[in-house]
Amino acid sequence: MREVAVIGVGLTKFGELWDKSFRNLISEAGAKAIIDSGISGREIDALYVGSMSAGRFVGQEHVGALVADSSGFAHMHIPSIRVESADASGGLAFRQGYFSVASGMNDIVVIGGVEKMTDVVGSEATDTLATGLDQEWEAFFGSTLAGTYAMIATRHMYDYGTTREQLAKVAVKNHANGALNPYAQFKKAIPIESILNAPMTAYPLGMLDCAPVSDGATALILCAMEKAKKYTDNPVKIIGTSQASDIFAVHGRNNICTFQSSVYAAKKAYTQAGISAEDIDVAEVHDCYTIAEILAIEDLGFVKKGEGGMAIDNKITTLDGKTPVNPSGGLKAKGHPVGATGVAQIAEIVFQLRGDAEKRQVKNAKIGLAHNVGGAGASCVVTLLEAI
Repeated sequence: MREVAVIGVGLTKFGELWDKSFRNLISEAGAKAIIDSGISGREIDALYVGSMSAGRFVGQEHVGALVADSSGFAHMHIPSIRVESADASGGLAFRQGYFSVASGMNDIVVIGGVEKMTDVVGSEATDTLATGLDQEWEAFFGSTLAGTYAMIATRHMYDYGTTREQLAKVAVKNHANGALNPYAQFKKAIPIESILNAPMTAYPLGMLDCAPVSDGATALILCAMEKAKKYTDNPVKIIGTSQASDIFAVHGRNNICTFQSSVYAAKKAYTQAGISAEDIDVAEVHDCYTIAEILAIEDLGFVKKGEGGMAIDNKITTLDGKTPVNPSGGLKAKGHPVGATGVAQIAEIVFQLRGDAEKRQVKNAKIGLAHNVGGAGASCVVTLLEAI
């Protein structure tokens, strides 16, 4: 297998982007990534696009071909592949593109992630996100993604003494980071009182414990390492990539407070890279709800199981903490256009490792991790990158 690097990054702003269409968003992100990388369109061998549910959000299937056309590549007949794994669609698209370059099949590929979620009303968005759950045994009986994570949070509080204040501190941290991110949907710090007093979504999760409905797109350019220096003096090397699955319906799991997909994906990625959780300098984790970040830092091995809430109290995950988590603002503040999220997480790690993260820059960041979860943990992709 060949070594692979990220040589280009492009993002749109995330948010309620009423004046931009699905195709506008992915075209903008792709163009920015190509410019950032210095490649020409003629050098692109393939496109891989993460999109969870364009068919329900904007009524558009056949997304791969649409992206190739809207990006101006249809006349070049470049293969374009749509990848889906619920909220982990973007991370999985990246992994598939990585394999195509590492195997020698392709030399340069574009990874895209896109979702246009605000074209439907809130109830439709909730129902669409619930398609990431088991439709027969969960969603059919009224379970939603928020309700599922609320049950997990309640159990975590019961088992480990996690408090609502600790959940709220996750949001406080991520909104403070998001205020420093020009791409973020929410660029304003929020006091803990506002989070604790927000309208309840599903106990113990209030409205400000939940990632928003968002529009947005991200693109990355992957290149064989042996050719990367032709385009940039600052490539970021991919040192680990892993995917794992878990029991689909949450009620079938032995412990709902551990996402085994995260645990196993992380272990395999660490083994591939020859590192451990202790070596991670900066991480982007899947905080679709505040409890999800607490689960993630436990499952990824940053802290022991049950100590995630205490880690938040001790500021382990702040920008100047032992293991900074979600310097972008995370899904919570940056936004969560589901198909784009996994690609955007990797984009933030690339910014950090290149030293391009401006006011949110983590000092001396050399190794970064991106953690992208599908649904309520039935799938997970972990990606490790290194500055060279």
